This record gives sequence, structure tokens and C-alpha cells, in this order.
Amino acid sequence: MLTKPFYLCFKPFFLRYAFLLSYLKLPGLSFSLSFFTLLCIVLPALAQEGRPGPEEYGLAAPKLPPPAVAPATSSTPSLPALNSQELAPKVEPPPPLTPPEPSLKVVPAPSLLPDPQEVQVQIRQTDLWERIRKGFKMPDLKSPLVADRQAWYAARPDYLLRMTERSSRYLYFIVEALERRGMPTELALLPFVESAFNPQAMSTAKASGMWQFIPSTGKNFNLTQNMWKDERRSVTESTRAALDYFEKLYSMFGDWHLALASYNWGEGSVSRAIARNSKEGRDTDYLSLNMPNETRYYIPKLQAIKNLISSPEANNITLPEIPNQPYFVTITKVRDIDVSTAAKMAQMSLEQFKALNPAFNRPVILGATKPEILLPADKVDIFLSNLEASNGKPLSSWMAYTLGKNEQLTRVAERFGISEPSLREVNKIPPKMRIKPGSTVLVPRPQHVTADISEHVAENAELLLEPEKSPTRRVSYTVRKGDSMHAIAKRYGVTLAQLQAWNGGKTSFAVGQRINIHPKAKNPAGAKRSAARASHSKVKRAAVKASAHQKAR
Repeated sequence: MLTKPFYLCFKPFFLRYAFLLSYLKLPGLSFSLSFFTLLCIVLPALAQEGRPGPEEYGLAAPKLPPPAVAPATSSTPSLPALNSQELAPKVEPPPPLTPPEPSLKVVPAPSLLPDPQEVQVQIRQTDLWERIRKGFKMPDLKSPLVADRQAWYAARPDYLLRMTERSSRYLYFIVEALERRGMPTELALLPFVESAFNPQAMSTAKASGMWQFIPSTGKNFNLTQNMWKDERRSVTESTRAALDYFEKLYSMFGDWHLALASYNWGEGSVSRAIARNSKEGRDTDYLSLNMPNETRYYIPKLQAIKNLISSPEANNITLPEIPNQPYFVTITKVRDIDVSTAAKMAQMSLEQFKALNPAFNRPVILGATKPEILLPADKVDIFLSNLEASNGKPLSSWMAYTLGKNEQLTRVAERFGISEPSLREVNKIPPKMRIKPGSTVLVPRPQHVTADISEHVAENAELLLEPEKSPTRRVSYTVRKGDSMHAIAKRYGVTLAQLQAWNGGKTSFAVGQRINIHPKAKNPAGAKRSAARASHSKVKRAAVKASAHQKAR
């Protein structure tokens, strides 16, 4: 049996011997390596006294924990006898290293600001009114007029209920747009003041839509206004323009009350009022400015509605529930479609469809401009299904027609089989107005025409109007036996449509009835010929008189 001293003493010599032979590439290399393997690996494994401990290398022996003592039992089983092979140590892979768990855990300090995403989730879980309340950022206006307007609204619960029910179609969209821009949600309540949330409202100053844009301001903020559509009434486009305008006004004045006053009164008027107060050494806040009564009541109305929505129970009003989710979905149409056809495909009444799509001026939606159509979220699938079932057939019953030189609207109506009053109504031509040549009108589409209205016509068509020429005289005619409307119109050189329009739209007259007729003015060329004949007669008479006088002499 080999012992530890023998192995430890001769191991360095064997290592040097093997290295020398491998360096000199001598034939004994293979023998040396085999002999080295025998001495260094096999023989130590067969040694019964085990491997050398750390004491023999000059190291301190590790302190091991005392062995666990098993509890005593009544009967101790005898251990089986083990041979030398079983006593040999088994080499197992070391366990994975795990860092010791620190005695002190470092926990990051909580943020003093709420997580925006968590706040957003919490808001979305509540109803829309609560979401609006959480977004209030404007300072409250303290004025006796606020209490006056608040009492006025609270005393009219039916009116307030109609407004809030009407707003349920649009409020979610407006609130979303305001939150994306980081603007106060009080602005979502402004259409209550402007239009009672009626997107088809029109003021005496020609301000139109839910946000009440006048034509010039609408053009400044890229709202299309042509014969086909007026985006001042568009739910989406007018909201975009209104928020653009508010951002501009707030950047000018740095105060929401002054910005709102400018929206109603004009930024120029507010700027001049501020300059006057500043020159006189007075305050320049909203309540200190001298302004028209409409503007003075404007922000108190908004503050009153804000107060009612903030505390409806305290004011004895009930707000209708508005789900905190989109009411409508936007789709794009690329083919012409009648407004009535679109409403039927969505299984909506015409009134409901126009409430979401009030911008279209004509009974057809032109596909050439790729318009956006708003539909309730629960109507989109049925609309698309019906649209697919149409198999690409024309969905519009109208086409565009441009009047030629000297072409009258009456002749156009007769050509396309429609009455002149109906043609005027479709094209929104007011009474006592005539259409100029080169104007484009909608007429019924013949069956053989399948093409949609072109993009060029959609973008450039115009309806040019001028007042009808005043008649030279007014005739009161008594209908006689045997008279027909056609005969009366022909006798006085007027059309049947004119004869009907002058007499309240009646299509027949009774014998003895007095009717009004406005005969056309005489032809200027005829008047010139009459004047020329009269002048010639005068010259001729003068010549005759001169000849007679000459004979008398």
C-alpha cells in the first residue's frame, strides 16, 4: 500500500520528467504520460487513508459544524457492513453559488407624483361626468352673475336635460381631444353656452355649428366651406379648429378667462380693452374690462354650468348617464352615396344620421373628397355589411350639372324631370334669386349614368346667385272661364313656375279668382328700336310741317 509521504515526495520528480520528455519529443513520452497518470490519479484513488488534508499544506483546517444528532429511538437498526470500494469518496458537482441574502433590504422610496397611467386607468373606470370633473383646471369665477345664471339653468331642468342628452353623442370625443392636448375639460362644456350642443345651429351673425364659427374665422382655421359641405358644422373638424383657436388665445393672454372672452368678443377687442385699462392704471383681468353684455355674461354662463355638473345633487338636477366610451366611429367613403341611403344602411333615422354628419350641404356625400362619415359604434358592422351587399352598384341618385350661357333653371328642371321648386330646394337656392351661367347644380341622375361626381367638380364647383330683376309692373288678373295656367303664363310671357311662386305655389286657379302677375321687363333692344322709330317719326313730322309752311309762303 502506498502512503501519503511516498506520493508527495515523488510527485514533483515525475512532473519534471514528463515535461522534459514531452519538450524533447523523445520516444519515452507515451510511457512517461502513462506512468504519470498511474501515479497521480489511479494510485491516490486506491489509497485507503484518503486524500491529504489542508494541514499537510500548511493551511488551517476549516471549522465544521457539529454533526446533527438523531433523536434516540427505542430500537437502533444495525448498519450494513461496507467494503473499501463503498468507502471511497464520491465526487459530486458543487452546488450552485447563491449570494447571501442581505440583512438590510433597500426599498425605493415611493414617488410623490401619481403614475399618469394609473390615474388614466382610474378615470376611465368612472363615468364620463366624473372624468370631466377630474379634468377641471380653470380658476373659478367669483361674480354675482354666476349665481344669477346658475339659478336660471337650475330653474329649467327640462332644457338642461335636453342639452345634456344631446351632448352625449359628442362629449367623449371632445374630452379625449382636450386630454391629448393637456387642456382643461371646462372647455368641453362651452358648447352648452354656444349652441346648446346643436351642431346645426346658426346665429344671426352667420356663426354656424356646435362651436359657432363665423365664415372668416372658419377659413382662418382651415374649415372647408363650399357648396358640398360646411366643416363649421362638422363634429370632428370644428372641434379640432376650436381647440386650435383656444391654444392660440391662451398663448396670447396667458389667462383662460381672457381667452374665453376673446373667443366670444374677438382677440382684437379684448386687447384694446386691456390697453385702455392699462393706460388708465386699472386692473386688466376679465371682471375689470369694459365689454358688451353678451361677453360679460359669457363666462358666468360657463361657470354656472360647471357648478351644476360639479354638484348636481346639491342643485336638484339629474344628469343623464353617459358611458365613458366612444359614441361614434369614423369611416371613410370613396364612392358617392345619398345621405338617405347611408342612413338606411346604418339602420338609423335621417335625423339621427344628420346629427352626427351635419356638415353635408347636399343630399349626396361625394366620394371624390374621401369624406369622413360618423356612425354610432354599434351601427358600423351593419352598415359595412349592407355596403358589401350592394355589390358596387351606384348608391347616389344625383349628378352634377353645369349651366350653360343663357340657360335658365326652369329649362334645367324640365330637362331632368324635376320641378323648379324642388330643384331650388335641393340646391338651396333662395326665392327671388336667379342662378348665373357657369353655376353647378345637383340634378337627378339618369339610369345610364354610373360615374360619380369627379374630384375636379367636387373641389371647384360654384353656385353663383344674383337677385332677380325687378319687374316693371304688377298686374292683377281675374281668371275667366276657359283660362288655363299655361295660357295665362304664355299671354304675359312668364313661366308656370313663376306664376305659381307669385301666387303662393298654387297649381290651379278658380274662375273669378284674382292672381298676381309680374310681366317681364321689355327687351332693351326693342326699347331702342321703339325710340328710334319715335325719333324718325318726329323728324318726318317736322319735315312735313316745314314743307307746308314753305308752300304757304
